[in-house]
Amino acid sequence: MLRWILSCFLAVSVLLTSCTNGGSVSASASPTASASASPTTSSKPTAIATIPASPKPSESPENSLDAALAKYVQLKGSATVELKLKSGIVKIELDGANAPVTAGNFADLVKRGLYNGLTFHRVVKDPTPFVAQGGDPLGNGTGNFTDPVTSQPRYIPLEILPDGAKQPVYGEILAPTQKPKLRHNKGAIAMARSQSPNSASCQFYLALDDIYFLDGSYAVFGYVTEGMELVEKIQGGDRIESIIITKGEENLKQPA
Repeated sequence: MLRWILSCFLAVSVLLTSCTNGGSVSASASPTASASASPTTSSKPTAIATIPASPKPSESPENSLDAALAKYVQLKGSATVELKLKSGIVKIELDGANAPVTAGNFADLVKRGLYNGLTFHRVVKDPTPFVAQGGDPLGNGTGNFTDPVTSQPRYIPLEILPDGAKQPVYGEILAPTQKPKLRHNKGAIAMARSQSPNSASCQFYLALDDIYFLDGSYAVFGYVTEGMELVEKIQGGDRIESIIITKGEENLKQPA
């Protein structure tokens, strides 16, 4: 136990040091705190989607939530993507049923070709396996996706479905007593972000081990189904040769 705590502390120290250079994955050693990857410190995330406190009499909370989320790309179901590395192909199943906005945002960026040629700018394996983080257009942990239509950075709200719940919670970190349905198992793919819960844009990370202390603080939206041994070999600076959607693209729904 002491060795595990020390390992987490050292990994977190590395990440926090990197974070002072412009933002990155960061994490606290406590079970309730986090690992994040960042937009720039000057970024201002867009308004988040929440259920109105007092829905109109003719409007159910579910309908209010649907209306609030309508401006986001969503994945209404599952999709499979293939991540091509120099060492081979990694298959990842995206879970739009339980994380429609988060999975939809990622699938949309894959379809746009945003990730092709980008690098894994941060890979933490020592003293214990942690994450391989990539998807930054700037390659240094400070970049976001800029929507070509609006010329503004695109952010999505933190989206976590509590285990046993019917609807995800948006814009809020789960209480320590709540467990998410999608956990940080080894092979999980999740969105990186800054300290703001609603600052995820395009950077993502792959869990190199079971890292459950991030559960409830960061949005998992899928899992590696083939090629985890290749993920474990990723080194900092390795290039994403391409990511493509091979199944389920019809489930990707653009904003109304």
